[in-house]
This record gives sequence, structure tokens and C-alpha cells, in this order.
Amino acid sequence: MMLTELFFAAARMAVLPAVILVLGALALPLLPRAHRSFFFLAFPLLALYAVWALPGEPAVAIRVMDYQLILFQADSLSRVFGTVFSLIVFIGGIYAFHLRDTGQQSTALLYAAGALGVTFAGDYFTLFIFWEIMAVASTFLVWARRTPESGRAGMRYLLMHVFGGGLLFAGILLYYLQNNSLLLEKLLPDGSAAAWFIMAGVALNAAVPPLHAWLTDAYPKATVTGAVFMSALTTKTAVYVLIRLFPGWEILLYLGVMMALYGVVFAVLANDIREILAYHIVSQVGYMVAGVGIGTEMALNGSTAHAFSHILYKALLFMGAGAVLQTTGKSKLTELGGLAKSQPLMLWLYMIGAFSISGFPLFNGFISKSMVVAAAGEAHYGWAVLLLLLASMGTFLHTGLKLPYFTWYAEDRCITPLKAPKNMLIGMALAAFLCMLYGVMPSLLYRILPYSVDYRPYTIAHLAETTQILIFTFVGFWVLREKLAGTSTITLDTDWFYRWPARPVRRYFVDTVDAVFSAAETFISGLVRSLAAFRHNPAVIFSHAAGRQTFNPDFYRPATQFLIVAVLLVFVILAAWGLLAAGKFR
Repeated sequence: MMLTELFFAAARMAVLPAVILVLGALALPLLPRAHRSFFFLAFPLLALYAVWALPGEPAVAIRVMDYQLILFQADSLSRVFGTVFSLIVFIGGIYAFHLRDTGQQSTALLYAAGALGVTFAGDYFTLFIFWEIMAVASTFLVWARRTPESGRAGMRYLLMHVFGGGLLFAGILLYYLQNNSLLLEKLLPDGSAAAWFIMAGVALNAAVPPLHAWLTDAYPKATVTGAVFMSALTTKTAVYVLIRLFPGWEILLYLGVMMALYGVVFAVLANDIREILAYHIVSQVGYMVAGVGIGTEMALNGSTAHAFSHILYKALLFMGAGAVLQTTGKSKLTELGGLAKSQPLMLWLYMIGAFSISGFPLFNGFISKSMVVAAAGEAHYGWAVLLLLLASMGTFLHTGLKLPYFTWYAEDRCITPLKAPKNMLIGMALAAFLCMLYGVMPSLLYRILPYSVDYRPYTIAHLAETTQILIFTFVGFWVLREKLAGTSTITLDTDWFYRWPARPVRRYFVDTVDAVFSAAETFISGLVRSLAAFRHNPAVIFSHAAGRQTFNPDFYRPATQFLIVAVLLVFVILAAWGLLAAGKFR
């Protein structure tokens, strides 16, 4: 009976969306190398089927000691995110079809498994395990580029996510101590330390400033294909958790509006095309965070819809930027220009993503971003409406105008790009098609949102408002286009605060300690050699004094180093003892 129960439990686990991708990541290296890209595409399709085929009640709930763990629990909110995560992994697989790096392919599946695991987790422990899987797997996509810059950026990325995971875990422990439960439930803004620790850990993954610099640091240095997956999964998984746990926390409205403005301002300073897109992730996620802070059904629908749209068009934009890097070997505006004639299809596919993120009518950004802005107006946050509209202008200015103009037009730098692999263009075309499909037929998205939708984006007032914003932004760009050109500079962001101390910390707490231990090790090894020589021939210790052997300074160096370290230690001990004694007898 026990074996039968275990068998059926294992069978139920094997059909979970996250488990399907984990099995795919493990199986991929064992499959024929020539066909791995085909098999890669099969796993997200199976996961997509499982997202909708499995029942809403817990499909797999297990008890470990006294803890109830719910590995899969689906509702309308989790199905929306599970759907778009599965879709984008499939599209990303097509974009990376030419890749023969099994490590990147397996890691991408494991990364996506973490996102789906978080999305359908019914308890904090399951959520945390998949949360950490995402952090480790995505780090490899930065390191896989195998450059000194990506190596350092990947380490900073990993350390920041370890820190964020620590905050999240601390919050989970406090929550369990307070509630004696690990089940995921909406958290009330009652000022409990558990809720604030959990929010801080999630906010780091959502790239809420000042905890955002890992994103703009690492994404431009990731591999061409890895950045596509990274742009879609980590921050949007965090948005899902915010919607699930923190709806109506007003502080998120202020943080979200700040994010929307912060990203577009720093995009002015960025020179790398993928760094510009990374800063606009911060900006666009700000709309979603603001919607969570408003907390009404319309706002939460808007955050969910905008996350869905953002995953599609931001992946498309990173595909376009990655294709430029792949074919030219360059990614800075100051090094690009004049590519329109040689890459017309790539340009127009990119522009579909640019129109989408800028909120053009008939594109998916128009039917989702405006829902958040309308929800802010409906909730009487007029100041938020104005600032979010201002951020929308900045988005069109940089992603829709500055980046494509200085990459494909402007000064022709006589670059002869390589031909992009066809599968990269097919992946871009599929993402572009979905951006237009949901823009033309918003009901396809609205019908699967968590709450019933009573919002019509295609009204005369909304169309007129959007048209005015786009026209005035274009005129402003054209007048100031020469001043908006990229400059060959380094953008200083909040990561300066943990980059700058790195050298002195390493010098005093790593190199100095290493030198002390190296000196001790050298002394001990020299002492052992000396004792071994003395044991074989006791007279060797007197040979130098008798002038029978040539003087060898290396013979005495370990002892000298040891004496220096010993004297320093004795001095420190005596000084400390003296201070304590003086304080005691004063």
C-alpha cells in the first residue's frame, strides 16, 4: 500500500509544470546533441499544457513532519503567469535554436522551472526553494558569456540574490513563528516584521530601487540568449508574489511611481543598448508595483495584464538588441549606426516591441499599461496618473526613438554585420505577432485575468490622449536628438555603494589574512623540512657557522616571518591587556 501511494504521488509530481522543466533540464544533456534544440522546445509546451490541464485544487500536497507543503495550487492569477512564462520559454527556445551550448539550454529550463514553481507554490517553503533555484540558474546565464566583465557581474548578481533570499527566508521564519503555518496568504499592512522582511526580499527581485542595480549591471553582460530569459522571468515572478501577498499596500504605489520615473531618467545616461532596455525594465515593472499598491480589482488586473504584455515585448526588444550584438559584436550607441539598410527586417521586428512598450494603439502595451493608469485615476491618485504618463513619454523617447535611431540610423559607421540566424528572426516574429494579436484583440487577455474586466481601452478620449503624448514626444526627440546621442561614459548607480568598498574590504579582510596564513604555512613547512634534515644529520644545523656550506637565506626566511607575526600578536595581546587593566584599576 505504501509503495502504491508513493508511486501515485511521484506520478502526480511528474506532471507538474515546474517538474516537467526540471526533468527536461536533467534529460537534455543525455539526448543526442543534434536534436537537443528540438527537445528543448517540447518541454515548455508540455508545461503549458499542464498549466491548464491540472485542476485548481492542490494537485500535489504532501506532509513533511508537521508541515503541510502544497507543491501546486492553481487559480486564475497563477494560470496567467504560468501561461506567459511557458510561452516565452518556448519562444526563447526558438530564438536560441542555433545554440549548441547544452549548459545554457539546461540552465534556461531550470531557471524557468523555478519561475513556474514559485507561481504555483501554495506554501512559503516550496516558494523559497524554487526562488533560490531561479537565483542560481540565472547566474549561470551571466557567467556563460565567459568574459571578465560577465564573471564579475555574475558574482555581484549572485551575492545580491543571496542577500535577497536571506531577507525572504528571515521573513518566512518570523511568519511561521507568529502564525504556526507556512501556507501562502495575503499579508496585511499591520507593521509585522515578518511581512516587511518578506516584502524586502521580494522587492529586491522586483528591482525596486535602491535594490535594483543587480539588474542593470548583469543583464547587459549576460549571453545574447540568456538575457532574453532573464528579462522575462525574475522581475515578473516577483510581481506575481507582490500581487499574491501585498495587494493594497500603499507604500508600493509610491515605490512603483518612483521606479517608473527612475528607469527612464537613467536610460538617458546609458550607452549600451541592452543597458537602456534593462533600465526600462525597472520603469515598466514600476507600473505593475504601483498597481499592486493601489490594490483595487482593476489595478490588480492592470498589473497582471501589464506583466503579461511586458514579458512578450521586453523579450522581443532584448531579442532585437541581442541580434545586433550577435551580428556586429557591438552593443554601444557610440559604436553603432547605419544598420537599417542591411537589417531592415530586424529593425521592424524590434519596432513592434518598441511600439508595444510605448503604448501605441493596436499593440499590447496600449491595452495593459493604460489599465494601471486608469485605475490610479479611479482611485483618486491624480498625482500618480500625471507621473505615470510622464514616465510613458520617457519610455517612447528612449526605447522607441533613441535606441533604434542611433542603432539603425544616425551616423553610418560602415559596419558590415553578419547574417542573423533565421531562427532568431523567427523567434522575434512570433513574439511580435503575439504583441499585435493581444493589442488588436484584448479580450483574449482580459478573459483570463483574475477579476472580471470592465475596461475599454479603445475610447476616443484614450486614443486622443495617447496620440498627443506620442506626437509631442517625437517632436521633442527630433529637436533634441543630437543631445540625446549616447556618450562613452560609465553610469554610476546605487551599486557604487557596494562596489566601492570591495577593494579595501578585500585588501584588509582577505589579502592581509591570506598573507598571515601564508607566512604561517611557509614557516611550518620550513620548520618541518629543517627538523627532517636535523633528524637525518644533526650536524647540518652547525654547518653554516662552520663555513662548510654556502649560506642559503631561504633556510631562515620562514623563521623570520614567523617571528615577525609572533611579535605583532604578542604586542596586540599586551596592548589589549594593558587597556583592560587600566580600565579595571582606574
